[in-house]
Amino acid sequence: MFDDSDPRKSLSRKPDQSASEAFSGPFCGPEVGHFSQTEPQERGDGWRAWMMRSTNLVVRLVALDGVAEFARHGQRDEYVVFSTDPDLRFSVETDAGEVADHPGNHLFIIPPGDSRVRISGKGSATFLFTTRSADLVARCSNPEVPINPVIPPFQQWPDPVGGYRLRVYDLDVPDTPGRFGRIFRCTTMMVNVLPRFTKPRDTAKVSPHYHASFEQISLTLDGDFEHFLRWPWTANMSDWREDMHLRCASPSMAVLPPPAIHTTLWVSEETQIVDIFSPPRMDFSLKDDWVLNAADYPRAQTSIE
Repeated sequence: MFDDSDPRKSLSRKPDQSASEAFSGPFCGPEVGHFSQTEPQERGDGWRAWMMRSTNLVVRLVALDGVAEFARHGQRDEYVVFSTDPDLRFSVETDAGEVADHPGNHLFIIPPGDSRVRISGKGSATFLFTTRSADLVARCSNPEVPINPVIPPFQQWPDPVGGYRLRVYDLDVPDTPGRFGRIFRCTTMMVNVLPRFTKPRDTAKVSPHYHASFEQISLTLDGDFEHFLRWPWTANMSDWREDMHLRCASPSMAVLPPPAIHTTLWVSEETQIVDIFSPPRMDFSLKDDWVLNAADYPRAQTSIE
């Protein structure tokens, strides 16, 4: 249920999918991390990191005022590092490419194998891994999450064009009418860095909607947010859940589960939110020009075509 001005109103739906689609319970609730109010899972000299998981992803949010360095050895799949802070500096070494003293406000896709990421400056950076990295899952604040029966087993998307290598994408991308956010994908996930909002959301133009079979991670980096969730009623009243209203100061993370109807308000003057999905969303991928690095990453086949 999108406002007429929302680009998502044009999204394709599967032929057998309708707003009255029936679901059976029981349903899962959200996972919420109030990072600004909790102790970090990792820390070092000049940095702290909070780690939390969804069904398919591990999120590591690093807040630093100094230098932080992270290495992976024998990483089995791609992972993503990004920051919206232009003053941070990144040096990335991988088996298939490297960059040195690179500015922030970029998104890095790190190939499988060995890698090292060094960050310096003051700001925050986010690392995204799949839950195939069991050592990282074990460090999360929520290493175990309920199994949501509507989420299918994780399936990786096709290999990138030209093979795996370090890829770097600028987040300084101008808005285009009809395009939703700044979307990038790889073989394991999709990241949508929404534009920075400079006033609270218009409550007459919210976007209550649901996902039939995938989670949405809403990572809030600046400002205050409110998430609203409502679950379907079924014939079995024991499946019913109370509506939820989650107030989240930044930084924070909310995993919004299918098939809950949800929408989000930003209630501060300056806000930044990033939506994350794993594997990549097919409906976004089917939209021409929405995925900014689509030429590098083929999309999976779909019955919609």
